[in-house]
Amino acid sequence: MNLKRMAATVAKPGIIPRVIQEHNLLPFTNTDRGSVPQPEADVDPKVPPQHQRLKLTDFALVRTLGTGTFARVCLVRPATGTEEDREKVFALKILRKTEVIKLKQIDHVRDERRILSDIAGHPFITELITTFSDHDSLYMLLDYIPGGELFSYLRRHRRFPEEWAQFYAAEIVLVLEYLHDHQGGVAYRDLKPENLLLDGEGHVKLVDFGFAKRLGSRDSRPVETYTLCGTPEYLAPEVIQNKGHTIAVDWWALGILIYEFLTGYPPFWHQNPIEIYKQIIEKPVLFPADPPISSNAQNIIRSFCTVDRSRRLGNLIGGTQQVKSHSFFEGVDWDALYNRQVRPPIQPNVRFPSDAQCFDIYPEDDGKRDTYTKDMSRQYDHYFEGF
Repeated sequence: MNLKRMAATVAKPGIIPRVIQEHNLLPFTNTDRGSVPQPEADVDPKVPPQHQRLKLTDFALVRTLGTGTFARVCLVRPATGTEEDREKVFALKILRKTEVIKLKQIDHVRDERRILSDIAGHPFITELITTFSDHDSLYMLLDYIPGGELFSYLRRHRRFPEEWAQFYAAEIVLVLEYLHDHQGGVAYRDLKPENLLLDGEGHVKLVDFGFAKRLGSRDSRPVETYTLCGTPEYLAPEVIQNKGHTIAVDWWALGILIYEFLTGYPPFWHQNPIEIYKQIIEKPVLFPADPPISSNAQNIIRSFCTVDRSRRLGNLIGGTQQVKSHSFFEGVDWDALYNRQVRPPIQPNVRFPSDAQCFDIYPEDDGKRDTYTKDMSRQYDHYFEGF
């Protein structure tokens, strides 16, 4: 798992047998785990005021879950406390200050922490528990999601049946509805299979909020931003053309994602990113003869992947409600889905709370890194206040 495609991981631990089965999007009676509580409407950021007292040595490393250019995510457990305390596991995202500065990611890291703190409590979003820092690094402590990347399951199955694609797309719609409509216009800006993990029961968890930004609105119009960020195959045309973009980019990306769910590959691809950009701007979405794609699926993909964002599904009057009313989502019980009462099509093989077999193996940290000097500390430490 590439950490540029995975910022954080979360999940409910449990011993859950692997089951791949037929399903529909109607609620089921759950007799095994009891009722799942709904998130509270207004959840305070889960960043306790004493968080600066935490330090890296308070945790014991289990293993690395993913690595990237300036960060590493590790599976950890408390190093001290009762036996019950030490059985708990978390995902710890470690960001090296020198690399954050060198790659000009200070604003993105600050936005990620702030947004994750604000949006805590949604059933399909990773949860930030707390943050802390030391001289060299920044740390984000998150719940651990043991099911691994949805991308891995897609590659294993080559493509998903339309019922599976509908299920995962529907959970993502609920996430985008929450970010766009209830969190001040947060644009996620990096939707792709690698940033979708499965929890222990098989529900989606959106992770890696490194490119997320709260845009809000001005004079009843969405605020535009101009930063070129994201993954080439999923970029909306207005991002590539630097015309200014809004939360509408997430709906474009959802169209690309549904296409990849159904075919196993994105509609625009080339080894050279510049060629991908040209395809996105100049070419329409075309569908293969095999596998056959239903008319409803083709329609929603084309409606999302509309170059003119003023005509893009999700960005029209009615917003997310128009998306939820589309014929592709016929039969979805949205309330049951939100309350996790719909059985996922895939249940990961999670044998025990700290089981990490659904993640690839990575070499552990060799300790080599550029020194965070005193001069750098004087110049940049004020940017990291709050960690």
